[in-house]
Amino acid sequence: MSAVAMPTIDARRVGKIYAGKTPVKALVDINLEVREGEFAALLGPSGCGKSTLLNLVAGFEPVSEGDLRVAGTPVARPGPDRGVVFQDAALFPWLSVWENVIFGPKTQGVPRTEYEPRAKEMIELTGLADFTHHLPVQLSGGMRQRVGIARVLTMGSKVLLMDEPFGALDAQTRLTMQELLLSVWQRLRTTVIFVTHDIDEAVFLSDTIYVMSARPGSIASRIEVPLPRPRTLEDTTSAEFNALKRSILHQIRH
Repeated sequence: MSAVAMPTIDARRVGKIYAGKTPVKALVDINLEVREGEFAALLGPSGCGKSTLLNLVAGFEPVSEGDLRVAGTPVARPGPDRGVVFQDAALFPWLSVWENVIFGPKTQGVPRTEYEPRAKEMIELTGLADFTHHLPVQLSGGMRQRVGIARVLTMGSKVLLMDEPFGALDAQTRLTMQELLLSVWQRLRTTVIFVTHDIDEAVFLSDTIYVMSARPGSIASRIEVPLPRPRTLEDTTSAEFNALKRSILHQIRH
């Protein structure tokens, strides 16, 4: 990764206030830089504003104060340059895996000759080649999330925003999906912001971890993960991994 690369996602003193009889400050003084091809995690307790910050980057909600830019352009609305994967894959139940994956570019009028080769590549990368004709009801939770990831990547988004995408999965499936995500990211080098409250998950996946404080949410610390890549689940038992995990846990507790 180039040390002089411009930030893909750049937040300067960003705040979010929800209006009402008693206004609620959800985020205050958020400063972060996520560079092209970087895998960044937002880590913190429930209710600290991780998902709110992700929604601001996605353009689902406006910032109340500060400056938020993606690729140098102020964020004003959602756009195809930013793909979002939620905890619920939210697939169309009446469409097959293939039809779900190509739905976005097809409905946007992208030529079939452009989106079909990319869809096939993303289906291969996510391990769905044998399930293209299956309906979502025929798939496990982990497989449905694979479809959700393949669908977003088929759009060709430069930024992938992931809001606890593996939070509802059982422990074994979650580990499998983490390894899958890393293999896909290492192939495509998409810029990623990954929301989680799981320290192990953040350390295993990320280049950089932003630890968030309790509400009103702010960035308590920025941690660069020194573990080499590529990573495997065996690395999560190393002394270096566990030392970093203890350090982050101490920060969160205090």
